[in-house]
Amino acid sequence: MSPRTTSVDHTLPASERIKSVKLFDQLFDSGVSHWQSPIKMLVVEIPFNDEFPVQVGIAVPKRKMRKAVLRNRQKRLMREAYRLNKSALVSLCKEQKKGLAVLFVAQCNTLLTFAKTQEKIILLLRRLTKKNAE
Repeated sequence: MSPRTTSVDHTLPASERIKSVKLFDQLFDSGVSHWQSPIKMLVVEIPFNDEFPVQVGIAVPKRKMRKAVLRNRQKRLMREAYRLNKSALVSLCKEQKKGLAVLFVAQCNTLLTFAKTQEKIILLLRRLTKKNAE
């Protein structure tokens, strides 16, 4: 197996994830909402961190998806879709020296396929990147 030759970082380490309850509350209280049915994205500006300018969280409400197995699967699919498509947003935030906290919330009653999940995440990330580029 050869070493990676591309500069795109397709990882999602723990330090890049939102773990702070205060930040989750801030996202729900004052976060700017973007909607791409059935996924909602909440965004709030945070202090800039050069290593990880974008922090991400994933939520699937128990009220919408009752079975834990399905909730966990949906979260896994959303995390993977974000991990593969985050590079444009992260590089833009590094250029602008701007920190963002992003929370994806699934608002569906049934499990989405990976293709559908990835399509919605890409649309939301493009919208966010375009908005921040202006």
